[in-house]
Amino acid sequence: MNCFKLPIGLCNEIEGLIRKFWWGQKGDKRKIHWVRWEELCKPKSEGGMGFKDLALFNDALLAKQAWRLLHNTNSLFYKVFKSKFFPNCSIMEATECHSGSYAWRSILVGRVVLKEGMRWRVGSGAKIKAWSDPWLPSEFLPYVTSPPARGFEDVTVSSLINQDPVSWNMPLLHDLFHSRDISLIKSIPLSNIAVEDKLFWPFTPSGLYSVKSGYHFLCKAQSLDDHSYQLDSDGIWKKVWGLAVQL
Repeated sequence: MNCFKLPIGLCNEIEGLIRKFWWGQKGDKRKIHWVRWEELCKPKSEGGMGFKDLALFNDALLAKQAWRLLHNTNSLFYKVFKSKFFPNCSIMEATECHSGSYAWRSILVGRVVLKEGMRWRVGSGAKIKAWSDPWLPSEFLPYVTSPPARGFEDVTVSSLINQDPVSWNMPLLHDLFHSRDISLIKSIPLSNIAVEDKLFWPFTPSGLYSVKSGYHFLCKAQSLDDHSYQLDSDGIWKKVWGLAVQL
């Protein structure tokens, strides 16, 4: 799972064996599954049992390999794959080729996870395209939602920044963006020192990708798509699991 994208059918078969073991099924004698598998796969803090959705976990593992190809540029792994599959660009711009190995195609699946979760940290803004790159500080909607004005489709974030002193160009922001985008842009701090724009993973304190954070990101994204994600703002499930009970 760390190197290859497993077929969905295989993931379902393995999960089926886990369900049978959990509910105590023996042979062909079926027992009632009292709770949906999707509910059991939720974290304990959300009322589940913390079982893994294997397809999503597989994607999170593959994203780690894509992250290595993006940042560990001195490794043999990077040098071999770059020379063969993306010699003239980065892993993020690489395209799938018909001669690519199954390992390469699997890594591209992991790259999708990075594209959905990674964010740009604004420095000078020169590398960030205002309308097509994820740079707003929003967990699941980091893209500008305002329609691009004519002639501004390909502008970079640097065009929105005053240089003396360094600050957001508020009149231009109000001309180009809706209130939601303006509010998020204003919350981004700017540096008076020349700093390069940088891609980072916003779901860890260090900004570095981890399989755990990637899996939780995919689970939340899927839950939002299914309209079933609920925030445990009172921490009730943590209190339940923390009860000292005896059976």
